[in-house]
Amino acid sequence: MRIGELAALVGVSTRTVRYYHHLGILPEPERLPNGYREYRVRDAVRLARVRHLAGLGLSLEELRDALADDRGVDFREALQELDADLARQQEAIAARRARLAALLAQPGLSPDSMMSPDAAAVLRDLGGGGSAFGAFDHELLTLAAVLSDEEGQAGLAELMRPMTEPGALAAGHELYRRLDELADAPAGDDRIGPLAADLAAHIPDELAAMVPAGPGADLSWMETMIGELSPAQAEVLRLLFSELTETDAKETDAKEKT
Repeated sequence: MRIGELAALVGVSTRTVRYYHHLGILPEPERLPNGYREYRVRDAVRLARVRHLAGLGLSLEELRDALADDRGVDFREALQELDADLARQQEAIAARRARLAALLAQPGLSPDSMMSPDAAAVLRDLGGGGSAFGAFDHELLTLAAVLSDEEGQAGLAELMRPMTEPGALAAGHELYRRLDELADAPAGDDRIGPLAADLAAHIPDELAAMVPAGPGADLSWMETMIGELSPAQAEVLRLLFSELTETDAKETDAKEKT
């Protein structure tokens, strides 16, 4: 058989046959004096096996290793590894479908449905009070929730829930209003320090404890976060996080001494 006849018999292209030769998956037959390859039935059988195994999902490297051992030891191992890999993929797909089913079962499906109903309810109750900074803060909290798993979302919702109480909510909206007033203010504005202190006092201790503390704390994410704020608003948040980390560090030292 010529290469074209072999390819047609097995149902592949001549380019595929040559590629298998190049990778060592299909040994090249001896050439005739005229330079043409002369394929035999055993070559067609091997090529058919390669095509079948490739259809099952074996990689080209796995095909080469599996068919290199005449005793079939590597062949069995390759199939067992493929079966285990398919089982893992099946479990992952089942888990993804379960999450999709939970989303689709929610009434009023929206992008906010990607977080737990509890976290979505807390964020909805917090609102922004019509404040531009409040809307920005709501987006940050939404980002934190969406990036968390179900357990993390539940914990975040529990930490933020005290801030949805009527008194705390009104105080939060007032703080948003004061932050809005700094939309065009420079970094040296006199209102920055008092506002940062009031914000630190407003945030529940458990929520404040989530801020990385200590001399080596990585707060580069904060600089990325505040890049779209005015200089004065950004400085408020820098002072806020500085105060929160200092408070957390002092509390940690006190606990270690007792």
